[in-house]
Amino acid sequence: MNSHPAEPESRPKHGGRFAARLVCCFTLLLTLHGALGATITNPLMPGADPHAISIGQSVWIYPTWSKGAAPQFFAFASEDLQHWQRHGPVLDFADVSWIKDDGQAQHFPWAPAIIERQGVFYFYYSVGPQRQTPARIGVARGDTPAGPFRDSGKPLLTGEKGFEAIDPMVFLDPQSGKYLLYAGGSAGAGLKVFELNDDLISIAREIKTGRPPKFTEGAFMHYAEGIYHLTYSHGRWREASYSVHYATALTPTGPWTYRGALLESDNKHKGPGHHSIIQDPANGQWLIVYHRWNGTSGDGPYKGMRRVAIERIEYGADGAILPIRMSDAWTR
Repeated sequence: MNSHPAEPESRPKHGGRFAARLVCCFTLLLTLHGALGATITNPLMPGADPHAISIGQSVWIYPTWSKGAAPQFFAFASEDLQHWQRHGPVLDFADVSWIKDDGQAQHFPWAPAIIERQGVFYFYYSVGPQRQTPARIGVARGDTPAGPFRDSGKPLLTGEKGFEAIDPMVFLDPQSGKYLLYAGGSAGAGLKVFELNDDLISIAREIKTGRPPKFTEGAFMHYAEGIYHLTYSHGRWREASYSVHYATALTPTGPWTYRGALLESDNKHKGPGHHSIIQDPANGQWLIVYHRWNGTSGDGPYKGMRRVAIERIEYGADGAILPIRMSDAWTR
């Protein structure tokens, strides 16, 4: 029996293939034009501590997120920044073998971060309780941004006196090609930077760095306009004092030049903070993804659910980020 499909009676000529390409290109342009003309409405979703990453034409957001009474890690993906598909849970704490080594019965996950290398996704996360025992940072790996992520089998970092092992962020330094882990803050209010080994699940060494002015937690590093931009949260997370501040340097570990506040509470939105920064895959525009309290007044402490929002970033003539105004809607 002939296993090959029958030949078509006639093959399309070169002109047909060219026409097909034109149709594809025209469709892509229409899609892109529609995406760039869309109105983005804030907030995007419930959640806090959002870490965002661009993958192809999609933006993925990994927040601290609760489903019912149990905090879990979910991923949210979108191509238009308006409609978000939820994936997960992307990590099951039942599969983290070391989670109960601290002797505590209950644990809390928060402040995740993710980075991709050679088709593998590395998922970093904070583990509490934070007060009874030292907080820890774990790392897991997965083959897709939707997970599931498989834990490495041991903590990547454990807190110690004067340092809280929380709020991980991994940065690929474009100058050296090294992967750097930024972590720390909260009660310890200390920032540490570590060079990771090639496996991205173990630490090669600590790199000494200074504490930036008004640093509390949630450090994020990105490189733009030939400058290293370190942005971070300041203040109390449940109060209006929570805000995003900013320092720059000529290296990814300082010394830091303080640039002031980027995001602060206004009369409609409170406590903006714990953010990440990406480039829009549709047009290359830099964006900040952060959480805030909506529908609150006064100085706090606030109750209820924080919300994830996204804004555009603009740079001044000197390469520094201009102060950002929170919005309820903007045009992509």
